[in-house]
Amino acid sequence: MSGEPARPGHPTLRDLRDLRGLTQARIALGAHGAGLPTGAALAFGLDHARAREAVWTPLDAAAIREGLRAQGLDAVEVRSAVADRAEYLRRPDRGRTLDPESGSVLDGHGPGFDVAIVIADGLSATAVALNAVPAAAALAARVRRAGWRLAPVVVASQGRVAIGDPIGARLGARCVVVLIGERPGLSASDSLGCYVTFGPAPGLPDSRRNCISNIREGGLAVEAAAAQMEALLRAMLAQGTSGVALRRDDPADPKALPDARD
Repeated sequence: MSGEPARPGHPTLRDLRDLRGLTQARIALGAHGAGLPTGAALAFGLDHARAREAVWTPLDAAAIREGLRAQGLDAVEVRSAVADRAEYLRRPDRGRTLDPESGSVLDGHGPGFDVAIVIADGLSATAVALNAVPAAAALAARVRRAGWRLAPVVVASQGRVAIGDPIGARLGARCVVVLIGERPGLSASDSLGCYVTFGPAPGLPDSRRNCISNIREGGLAVEAAAAQMEALLRAMLAQGTSGVALRRDDPADPKALPDARD
């Protein structure tokens, strides 16, 4: 069939196979009778296993802290109110709140910062292990060059996105940047997300956050992501807000605020 001419509006199998080099999506897999070829079926099973591993593997907080120290960054370790991974998946609300003892640990490090960086496992410890330290280091370098006061990096086990709100509030930070493992798919299990919020406080709605997604090799490069984070922070500190209320500059301006959804 790959040698047949294409009907108008209908790509040939060869056309689809040419596209496979441009995307990680599952296209032009072929067929073996009514099922998939053995190679495609095995690849699906491997990617599914990697996704499950990313979700269930515990965060190695000690390794993250050691990596941060190697980059010259102070780090503090905290936990959410979740008891274990099974509860984390069943009770998202508990992953958004701090364990009481962790809150007391943070009280000794604030207040008075412009930016706080939080690293949380989220739904992919794989993404955090591969990408969180480089992303935090790249952002920290930009924060320092900007002359902003940077809090110690907080490593939060069993944390959801909103755990950055009580952490930022405890530290007295004007802005909080949460680097978190994104929900893995069958094409990528190592994608890191970033959520930036001005004026963090418990109970903020998600509409107060700006998101940068797909930070990983094969996705958005760490330095490009750090540049977007810095642009968001500059806009937030200038405008005193974040999320849907954050104004964008003229899109024709090369220095305009990037769209964090891109």
